[in-house]
Amino acid sequence: MHLSFYLLAMITAGAFVILAAVWMFAPTKFLSAWGVDYSVSTGLIGRRAAALYAGIATIFFLARNAEPSATLNALIYGLITTCVMLALLGLYEFFRGSASKGILPAVVIEIVLSLLFFMVVSIAGN
Repeated sequence: MHLSFYLLAMITAGAFVILAAVWMFAPTKFLSAWGVDYSVSTGLIGRRAAALYAGIATIFFLARNAEPSATLNALIYGLITTCVMLALLGLYEFFRGSASKGILPAVVIEIVLSLLFFMVVSIAGN
């Protein structure tokens, strides 16, 4: 299977739209899976994160047909940075006991997404 930026951008856009919707309208879904109690503060942070996820979804949907370039590399490396940081933070919170093992699927997805985008940028030779 040839992994294209187009396909990965579309998958990413779809996944991030779902993340945005859940964080916006049902933040307790993730919070309870992670063993974190809902509060006004966690709801506020979750809804603000929803806006960021929606923005990332929009960026990757609109960039899905982009040709290899320095700008495309910037998008890819920006997302890799975001996902790696989220994965590391998830592991940190898990090991310090602030989040349950329910956060580990998110960590795995973030690592896999980072690796897939790294493969795309490597294949393109940029």
